[in-house]
Amino acid sequence: MAEDTTETTETTEENGALADALAAEHAAVWGYGVVGAALPAGQRQPVVAAENAHRDVRDQLAALLTERGEDPAGPEGGYALPFPVLSAVDAANLAVTVEDGVVSAWVRVLGRATERTTRELAMGALGGAEVRAVSWRAAAGQTTTTRALPGLTAQ
Repeated sequence: MAEDTTETTETTEENGALADALAAEHAAVWGYGVVGAALPAGQRQPVVAAENAHRDVRDQLAALLTERGEDPAGPEGGYALPFPVLSAVDAANLAVTVEDGVVSAWVRVLGRATERTTRELAMGALGGAEVRAVSWRAAAGQTTTTRALPGLTAQ
């Protein structure tokens, strides 16, 4: 019986982490709307690609949580920006912030994942977000574009 309780707790923790990742994906989709609005039309292709990637992952997550008997939350009506987005550099920095938030959420999923398919989903989403973040860091003029351990903070 203790095994059943442990398994239920682990599944609950995994589903909670997936729900948090879903919230991060919702925020990313919204954030890329702001990023795109701050860029000239000719520079929006990476924004469209990133937004579509986040939509795909978001939809996968919502379906997975529904399949597991969870009620996936929808997006919020709006999100607070961490800083004003008044230029292309600001837009690139916002994209970095969005991707870093998604990466952190997926790292938490990895820490709670009990199923191989969950870990595979998390690694794919985390890797995609970090690759996009590297491009946006370069566009923002950041001197360090890569992270040794994406999603983990130095302590």
